[in-house]
Amino acid sequence: MANTAAAPGAPIVLAYSGGLDTSFLVPWLAEHERRPVITVTVDTGGIDAAAARTLAERSRALGALAHHQVDARADYFEQVLRFLIMGNVRRGQLYPLCVGAERVMQAQTIARMARELGCDTVAHGCTAAGNDQVRFEVALRTLAPDLKVLAPVRDRAFRREDELDYLRRHALPVPPTGAKYSVNRGLWGVTIGGEETLTSAGSIPDEAWILTRDAFAHPRTPERHTLSFRQGRPVALDGGTATGGVAIIESLEALAAPFGIGRGIHLGDTIIGTKGRVAFEAPAAEVLLCAHRELEKLVLTGRQQRIKELVAQPYGDLVHEGQLLDPVCRDIEALLLSSQQRVSGDVHLLLQTGTVFVAGVESPWSLMAASKGVYGEAAGEWTAADALGFSRIAALPGVFHARAGERASAQGGDR
Repeated sequence: MANTAAAPGAPIVLAYSGGLDTSFLVPWLAEHERRPVITVTVDTGGIDAAAARTLAERSRALGALAHHQVDARADYFEQVLRFLIMGNVRRGQLYPLCVGAERVMQAQTIARMARELGCDTVAHGCTAAGNDQVRFEVALRTLAPDLKVLAPVRDRAFRREDELDYLRRHALPVPPTGAKYSVNRGLWGVTIGGEETLTSAGSIPDEAWILTRDAFAHPRTPERHTLSFRQGRPVALDGGTATGGVAIIESLEALAAPFGIGRGIHLGDTIIGTKGRVAFEAPAAEVLLCAHRELEKLVLTGRQQRIKELVAQPYGDLVHEGQLLDPVCRDIEALLLSSQQRVSGDVHLLLQTGTVFVAGVESPWSLMAASKGVYGEAAGEWTAADALGFSRIAALPGVFHARAGERASAQGGDR
């Protein structure tokens, strides 16, 4: 139906996830824009061979002129995820930016594909109420301001019921989860939105979880694993041969998901200023962030940690808002890279139902091992007299403050 309705002309490149919105847009764009549609799926994780085949088959069944899948996982790790790990980035002290961090990568790939295919128009399936519309369009307009950007789901305010009805009326395939939940999956985790997340009152049902379903109903025997880092990058699991970040993340997801590790519901501020809520599953991110944070505590000075935290949070905000292309991000990344020169070593982990426990950390750069003192037990590079003098000096600001208050009170002054 969609191909017969389309008239000759330069195709529209559609950022295609295979979900309800982008599935609906394949035939709708062909019919209403009277141009063929080429679907492009940018793989930033979570797409195995079977899922890739399904996406391609559904695209063809929906009437797309052609379908392309681009593997961007390695670029995603190098350009985004390694810095989120180095910065221990979480939004609202909880959410590890499971989905959203990859949107600039996807927009970058969509713009490149449009140029390679000789297309002057790209389209996405974002709504007016979400964050992704901002992320995609900020990135697209920065990278390729000459491209025309179409966003029919947002601009025409299509409801999910409208899209389902359109697909059914034209006897076109409907995504299996399209009717009830909006699911986004990537290398860093999964987000799930549904009726339950539209309010702040409750959780989604157990059957709605994707990676951690049944983890709490069927607890597993705890497992011990060792994660190795080199200059802030994860490089090996359980003493194995050094490998890339993508492979480690995928292995950790398979190990930690059955324990229900990394499951949560994030409530926070959207880019457009409203409060939003989303369920998420981030097993690999939870393990990596916990492990990396504890290794940093062993090898970085307190001041290094505090200054790094000051820039890591704004960096996470910029990534969340689709502003990864802003040059300030390169400045922050330079500081993060500098801070990681000694973040090398092994982190010993215990995976248990619902939690990852850091049992211990080891590093040749250990500041703990470098001291001759033992906390709470024995002095090292100082004497008991040194400790007494230090305590007296450390107390001076408080002493002066109290003394000034007493004098002012005696003179009838205000406190």
